[in-house]
Amino acid sequence: MILIFSAPSGSGKSTLVQHLLDTRQDMELSISATTRAPRGKEQDGREYYFISPERFEQLISDDAFVEWEQVYKGTYYGTLKSEIDRIESAGHHVVFDIDVKGGINVKRLFGDKARAIFIAPPSIDALRERLTKRGTDSPEKIEERLAKAEIELADAPLFDTILVNDDLNATKAALDKEIAAFIG
Repeated sequence: MILIFSAPSGSGKSTLVQHLLDTRQDMELSISATTRAPRGKEQDGREYYFISPERFEQLISDDAFVEWEQVYKGTYYGTLKSEIDRIESAGHHVVFDIDVKGGINVKRLFGDKARAIFIAPPSIDALRERLTKRGTDSPEKIEERLAKAEIELADAPLFDTILVNDDLNATKAALDKEIAAFIG
């Protein structure tokens, strides 16, 4: 089975995915490829496969991606087909932590084999506060992310489930219930 998690940046998606991975041994995170620079303590092959724009474009030409997107000008993200094969051959369910457009594309590709879960912030103001506290982006980048978030929130109804992350423990409990209903 395939689990797809998408959300505006700062909604708590990665925290919830990590909760799932910590509590379920039958799941594995699909590591995305990106052309953006590593943040903080991120390492190649752990959080992302960090590759050059030229290499990414070559992989696009080689049809090596399940999905890919130019999320911001000059910044690509995508899921390599080889990553899905690696996880499934290990006998695990595939967990995607990807942007909203990518999530929609993966759901279309895998249909009923996938469950698409949208993690929503309680409000744009709460999202602004989270992004600011994270301390990884400039004020201009935060505004860019907020503008993108408003567009992404409009796509939330395209997902199987929408979880509003206003209380982390309650959202974790709702997620656990959702996964149990889908996978068992």
